[in-house]
Amino acid sequence: MQTVIIVVHLMIVSVLIGAVLLQKSEGGGLGMGGGAGFMSSRGTANLLSRTTAILAGLFFLTSMALAWIAGADRKPSSILGTAPTTQSQPGGASPITPPTSGGLLDSLKKADEQQAPPAAPSGPQAPRSQ
Repeated sequence: MQTVIIVVHLMIVSVLIGAVLLQKSEGGGLGMGGGAGFMSSRGTANLLSRTTAILAGLFFLTSMALAWIAGADRKPSSILGTAPTTQSQPGGASPITPPTSGGLLDSLKKADEQQAPPAAPSGPQAPRSQ
């Protein structure tokens, strides 16, 4: 279902871009003036305006549908990890334990601890040339 809505959404987007680009600019801001092509009548401007409004509405609806479908399967989760349920503190609050997954920061901290710290100079030193 989501794939079908994405395909329809992309088709709406491409037609919407075309409809916006076909419209005549107000005041010749792009320097392309009027021009007497097949899109020169006033009724065409109304048609393009209505088409753009309808396509914008459809774009909004398909965007909302995609957001709803993406959020429908989402389960609530905590970034702090789960707290142990066996211990309890006064007031009913349980302590928060840090995750023990050994992430990137933990591995960097261990690597820094394993390296010997460089010896600090005893006093000011003159710059060395290479």
